Amino acid sequence: MKKKVAIIGGGIVGSSAAYFLNCLPNNDKIDVTLFDDGQGQATMAAAGIISPWLSKRRNKKWYQLAKDGAKLIAKIAVDTNMNSETYANNGTIITRKNADDLTNLFELAKKRKLEAPQMGSIEILTKEEITKKIPIINKPLYDGLFISGGARIEGGFFCRHLLNIAQKNNLKILKGKTTFQDDHNLEYKHQIYYFDKIIVATGAWAKQTLAPLGIKCKIRAQKGQLIEVKVPSFKNDQKMPVMMPESEFDLIPLGQGKLIIGATHDNEQQFDLNIEKSVTNHLITTAHHFVTGISTNDVIMERVGTRAYTNDYAPFFGTIPGHDSILVGSGLGSSGLTTGPLVGKFLAELVCNEKLNFAHYRKPIGQYIS
Repeated sequence: MKKKVAIIGGGIVGSSAAYFLNCLPNNDKIDVTLFDDGQGQATMAAAGIISPWLSKRRNKKWYQLAKDGAKLIAKIAVDTNMNSETYANNGTIITRKNADDLTNLFELAKKRKLEAPQMGSIEILTKEEITKKIPIINKPLYDGLFISGGARIEGGFFCRHLLNIAQKNNLKILKGKTTFQDDHNLEYKHQIYYFDKIIVATGAWAKQTLAPLGIKCKIRAQKGQLIEVKVPSFKNDQKMPVMMPESEFDLIPLGQGKLIIGATHDNEQQFDLNIEKSVTNHLITTAHHFVTGISTNDVIMERVGTRAYTNDYAPFFGTIPGHDSILVGSGLGSSGLTTGPLVGKFLAELVCNEKLNFAHYRKPIGQYIS
């Protein structure tokens, strides 16, 4: 008899779990159903940067997860023949206002590369050299550090790409909301469905998803907004690196005369999914520090999503204590595009092997869920 697995949520964790359940040995003995209402997903609104190696976070478990997550995403891109609109290994440029800080960053990069060779080449760039690599950035304020192994990723495209692959094998997708009846049964459109294992991948909504079972989840929501603007086109602009200016919003060239600015971090608005014009104006104003000639008239698209955070900013994942049939992954925050695929992979593996140990990647899940 086939094992029946449900995934609630089609964002970065859910779609990655579905993909890896499709890749596991004996996947023909697993039936996967993914429920997705699409509401407010951080992933679908996100365009992000895969470049975790120079983070100053003190949480070593998070760094291990992010470092290995970046490596996994590059492998998925190759294994699945992912297009450059979805994932592009164009490199990242990280600027620093102070020359000594940039030197220290360079030394840290060389040290981190010893354990993360996927960082590629490391090079200090002058302001003029930054403009040569990213002509859109026509007035960079500071010198920066170039990491050739960095990449950009379009979250929505990435998820749809993985789900399309899994649908060819063992995945069925049901659109709309589902609700727990007990540890094995979900209600969907007035029908009850039984599952051997259920993966909860609803991000900031995990608390609401698990509430019918009396399970409490210590996460909070954060609203994020970014914009896509029209800029001058340049030859090979689809190969431009992304830029992470110190204390500013990220700048992500998409090619074909498009640039993404953002995203914001708003702890007050939480689940509010409305586009705020004042935020759009702020993003444009900030971008003027680096790019001349753009205005709100150049805005092509505005996107809003909701991230999930824990109080210590650490993600959590695994089997819920006292509920052996239910697994969860949440609290990824702004690093979700980097860590989400690896978390999804781990959850898929736990479906088939409950004894796996991920202690070097996470704190005890009981700190966040009870």
